[in-house]
Amino acid sequence: MLGKLVFLVVWAVLSRVQAEEGMWLLNNFPSQKVKAQYGFLPTEAWLESVRLSSVRLAFGCSASFVSPHGLIMTNHHCATQCLEALSTPQKNYIQSGYLARIEGDEIRCPNFEANQLVEITDVTARIRKATAGLSDQKANEARKAEFAKLEKECATSEQVRCDVVTLYGGGRYELYRYRRFQDLRLVFAPEVAIAFFGGDPDNFMFPRYNLDVTFLRAYDQGKPASTPHYFPWSSTGVREGDLTFVSGHPGGTDRQLTIAQLELDRDFVRPYIVMVLSELRGNLTQFQQRGPEQKRISQAYLLQVENSLKANRGEHAALLSKSFFEQLRAREKDFQRRVLANPKLAKEMGSVWRDMEKVVEKERALFLRNLYLNSANGYRSTLFLQARHLLRLAEELAKPNEKRLEEYTDARLPQLRQLILSPAPIHKELEIEKMTFSFTKMVEALGPDDPDVRMILGRKSPREVATALIQGTRLDDVNVRKRLLEAGKPALDSLNDPMIAFASKLDALSRRVRKEYEEQVESPQKSLAEKLAKARFAVYGTSIYPDATFTLRLSYGSVKGWVENGKPIPPFTTLGGVFERHTGSEPFALPDSWLKARNQLNLETHFNFVTTNDIVGGNSGSPVINRKREIVGLIFDGNIHSLGGNFGFDSAVNRAVAVDSTAVIEALEKIYDARRLLEEIRQSSGS
Repeated sequence: MLGKLVFLVVWAVLSRVQAEEGMWLLNNFPSQKVKAQYGFLPTEAWLESVRLSSVRLAFGCSASFVSPHGLIMTNHHCATQCLEALSTPQKNYIQSGYLARIEGDEIRCPNFEANQLVEITDVTARIRKATAGLSDQKANEARKAEFAKLEKECATSEQVRCDVVTLYGGGRYELYRYRRFQDLRLVFAPEVAIAFFGGDPDNFMFPRYNLDVTFLRAYDQGKPASTPHYFPWSSTGVREGDLTFVSGHPGGTDRQLTIAQLELDRDFVRPYIVMVLSELRGNLTQFQQRGPEQKRISQAYLLQVENSLKANRGEHAALLSKSFFEQLRAREKDFQRRVLANPKLAKEMGSVWRDMEKVVEKERALFLRNLYLNSANGYRSTLFLQARHLLRLAEELAKPNEKRLEEYTDARLPQLRQLILSPAPIHKELEIEKMTFSFTKMVEALGPDDPDVRMILGRKSPREVATALIQGTRLDDVNVRKRLLEAGKPALDSLNDPMIAFASKLDALSRRVRKEYEEQVESPQKSLAEKLAKARFAVYGTSIYPDATFTLRLSYGSVKGWVENGKPIPPFTTLGGVFERHTGSEPFALPDSWLKARNQLNLETHFNFVTTNDIVGGNSGSPVINRKREIVGLIFDGNIHSLGGNFGFDSAVNRAVAVDSTAVIEALEKIYDARRLLEEIRQSSGS
């Protein structure tokens, strides 16, 4: 069914982007197109206020300020790690929800960070100068070194985060300066039974009935942060046909990759990822059957895996659609034809597409080795990553900033220290399962006779190695990690810890595999992508949007249903609908708080709705706003057709799914009695 549905996705020719397609940069937003279509002109001042009211969460989600006192709105599923970290066997906040009735009840989320984009600077010329005339490998090294210099110059304190952002595949580089908030506290979260009502069967579907919302608060020096830029709350909500904007941080799209790169994704990478995630889901499901505590400590991780699995399946189905893929192929042929029609441009491009095909062949050959011997997927263990970070920090900090691995540059240190010093509990029983699974897949992928596999496992089974490492380590104690972080290499060398020893043994291997991948895949791909970006600008101009990069974007659209198999799908659901859908059995079982409050609710209140806004993963938690910059909704999902949105967009069927702002108010008032929170929202909105 899914594969048939994604046939409907239609690719827009780059030279004439569909009216509502696009995850636009706020400093290159098509305001005139919005005015021509909707009669509203987003001004520079309007766009600046949107930028400063928007928030990025470090765990891959979006959010927004909704009061001048640091109040942040995001999704429940974006805060499950916080809820799980704060829970105990006696108090499971994922299941029961949480409400801070007074300021003193707001509790800090371990290892959570929010970023507010305060300044954008074009640094393309500086990067170009640093890489001019160099080979692919040397250019990649020089590019990373210049990134590190720029970010260090920009990050003047730990309250500032700076990232050099690659746009248009290297066609433009911008330095993003963020205000960093590392003290985020939980204010409100509903029960998971209503936040994720319908569970995995309803995920990426519509109609939906989810209160997928959580409120956090940013603190500064122990007090609620002052955030004068925020989105006020709409008192009326939204109606069908209304203009809507979504401000958020889409994680990544592949709309500008070559056909050779997409074929690798379709034929090899994506099927492999789907297979691994499917098996991991089964593994975690079995783990949860051991008992209620095992279910509690793995619930957030399982939700993450299930969501990723369904998204990857949908994206793979889109690539398998012959009609869809032929449209992608036609897009590339149109691009090539335009390039070849320009003799000067054709000469500059040379054999760029053939060269990319050769790099893709090398990427396929190195993919699994890099996945299992270098990336975190080879271990899936928080404790192993803690050991690796502690070891590499001690080694990398001894080097000049621009010579370090990019994740250990000065600009990255505040977030890395917060990760290492997080007091969030690390559950060893779950760690053993995750690491055993990863080692098992490594053996399957690389073979039991592979010398690197034999070096890692010796003569023991994956479970034996994982169990010995996890049970023997003391790195689950944050005080131990703090001491090691402060003391550095001497303390690491003297500590008799099996996980530290294991990470040390693997470090040279991991660095070798990483270097090989960077030299043979990453470096040439970046150089070729820059050439393609230059040609794309020459052919299509600058009126196109770049692929998503988990940086701030703004999309526009309208509240609108769609037609499915000849049947119109209305854009709204109501609170009454969720009671009709309630069966009493998971995942369609409402929490008791909702059942008790049914007679007090206005059941005609809009619950969830869909829009034509262009979104992908990473937009979770994005505010939906109207032309007055008022909150009218909260993005939490896309429909089934949106799963092809990684590669293309069709405004006829692609839909973003949001919680209606009026449903949030109705629930806070009549179900949760969240008076303090309601008063803050209403005062901030002037209503």
